[in-house]
Amino acid sequence: MKPMTKKTPSVSRSSHQVRIIGGQWKRSLLSVVSAEGLRPTPDRVRETTFNWLNHLFNANWMTLRCLDLFAGSGALGFEAASRGAAAVTMVEASAPAFRQLLAVQEKLAAQQCRLLRADASKAIASLAPASCELIFLDPPFEQAWLEKMLPACQPLLATPGYVYVESEFALDHADPSESMKKLLSGWQVIRADRAGSVYFHILQRSILQPDTHENQA
Repeated sequence: MKPMTKKTPSVSRSSHQVRIIGGQWKRSLLSVVSAEGLRPTPDRVRETTFNWLNHLFNANWMTLRCLDLFAGSGALGFEAASRGAAAVTMVEASAPAFRQLLAVQEKLAAQQCRLLRADASKAIASLAPASCELIFLDPPFEQAWLEKMLPACQPLLATPGYVYVESEFALDHADPSESMKKLLSGWQVIRADRAGSVYFHILQRSILQPDTHENQA
């Protein structure tokens, strides 16, 4: 007869949940509602991303102002707040997703988070120049959001400032296509990786003006 062993309870996580990786709310679960285009950033991708950001900001989150333009489940915005970001503005257009964000904000008592139910392109137009050090740009795929939003992000960034971008294709200056040149005009890709079909990147404003090399004799 086998001896009886006491099983320790475990926290189950369905495919409709993601968890906060680090900070004061580490291991907290966030529910993911069904909404068109909503695709939460996987735990492993966020872990890599926030390792990058910790290095870039010397782990000094206390002074950072963040903007999450397609908040969705809140995985990116609440992760930044959990690590101590001074202020996090989270924008979401979907009514069900926005209600879920409000519920999470109340549960975590995340007073540093400001939630806006709005279209991202309209919300960004209302923000002041140099109003944040970090922008999360994780829009629905295949809807040309990056072409619309990346130019609008540039004036919002303080110095130093970075944009996190997820996309269905690699952002690569080595790509000779005119569409890629236009998309990355004024940007430098400083970190990039891939997880399955998702490409994720850290961008900063280019020190050089775009296409200056083409104008030199």
